[in-house]
Amino acid sequence: MFDLIISGDRVVTTAGVAACDVAIKDGKIAAIAAAGTLPHESTQRLIDATGRIVMPGGIDPHVHCKWYSPQPDGTIIYTDPPSVVSRAALWGGTTTLIDFARWTHGKTIQQAIQDRHEDWFDQCYCDYSFHVMIEGALPPEIFDQLAAALRAGYPTVKIFTTDITPSRRGRMVDFGDIWEVFKVVAQERGMCVMHGEDNDIVMHMYDKLIREGRTGFEHLAEVHNALSEELSFRRVLTLARNVPGIALYFMHVSAQSGVDAIREARAEGMPVYAETLHQYLMYTAEDYKRPNGQMYHTYPSLKSQQDQDALWSGTVDGTIHAIATDEVCCALNVKTLGKRIDDTTGGNVGVEPRVAIMYTEMVGRRGYSLEKFVDLVSTNAAKIMGLYPRKGAIAVGADADIAVLDPSQRFVLKKEMLHEQDYSPWEGHEVFAWPVLTVMRGKVVVENGEFKGELSDGEYLFREISDEIRSGTAF
Repeated sequence: MFDLIISGDRVVTTAGVAACDVAIKDGKIAAIAAAGTLPHESTQRLIDATGRIVMPGGIDPHVHCKWYSPQPDGTIIYTDPPSVVSRAALWGGTTTLIDFARWTHGKTIQQAIQDRHEDWFDQCYCDYSFHVMIEGALPPEIFDQLAAALRAGYPTVKIFTTDITPSRRGRMVDFGDIWEVFKVVAQERGMCVMHGEDNDIVMHMYDKLIREGRTGFEHLAEVHNALSEELSFRRVLTLARNVPGIALYFMHVSAQSGVDAIREARAEGMPVYAETLHQYLMYTAEDYKRPNGQMYHTYPSLKSQQDQDALWSGTVDGTIHAIATDEVCCALNVKTLGKRIDDTTGGNVGVEPRVAIMYTEMVGRRGYSLEKFVDLVSTNAAKIMGLYPRKGAIAVGADADIAVLDPSQRFVLKKEMLHEQDYSPWEGHEVFAWPVLTVMRGKVVVENGEFKGELSDGEYLFREISDEIRSGTAF
């Protein structure tokens, strides 16, 4: 007896799109058969998804929950916790989030991980995992601590090549330490996830624009510019060429120069992967000029239309593998408090509409296949981050994480429809489909406008980077 069968005429499985019955038992996908061939009496519940799109639950590999947010007056607030963000994620068909365990001086890597677990335990409606984030000058003892964390199922290490803003001095890791981290991560079969901007260029541009009196946030694209991305990406890639076995994932790629550098490295066979953010695909630096234009910003900055076009091209040719959010969930009065190039809050309120917006832009407006769309919002992130095939797949044995999109739900987004904050940078966007059912490990958590999840539902996901990802042969 199955717990649930979802029967649909457009089910995105690992074998392609087909009319299928997907049977679920004990939180796993137990069987997949041609539609209508599994007898109805073999299940406790049957859901007819005819006319809808049945896909693996979305995976967002880049979010920040309960995240410290320095304010222009020097105070620090914390953004919304996992309980808020994960609930919104499930409403939007995303069933897995990857956040960060931030190491700071004065504690060990293991203490940083434990502190982050305390923030999330029994506070998350969906499944989740952490990247380990390191920053600043690295003490000698940290390398053994990193190795232990990698072996314990925390296989991705976040590194900054810039301080980002003058007020965040101490964030950047110098290239000597990056070199040593690469060696440890390669030895322990992990991956480094990079925030790549050239610190010299970024800080030079802060100094230049402040000196010239051009301090409004609308000038952010001049500070966090495409040259900075190119210099940093190519320097990181050069270093990686000298560390056998290192695999890289560039977070929030924002410029054509970054896309070009990754494309060239992948053509050499390097195990290099990339994400962009849905705000880079949908907004440009011109949007800073709109009312409350800070709401469209994250770090690095929005760029030009040419850069945006290059990002879309990267999603087509396989240079860009995943679409993330860089989620930072805070109220509008917090997001718009900073008005200068050096105090504007980054991040984005966007985890809920990500899947629907990307379906609209990819399948609806650009003619992407359903398989390509699912790869970009779910499957590729699962593969790269060491979650596949447990996550990101409708396949026998996978976790029964499923989102059902209804193409008849076509409307213009309003912030009142969403479940995160008092504003949405996505307000006014038309969507061509919307999730009407979300299943997480076999449990129906959202159905037809009703939320059925519980805070104890979310489980931590220990991960291991596959040999195919580490060798560059997976894509």
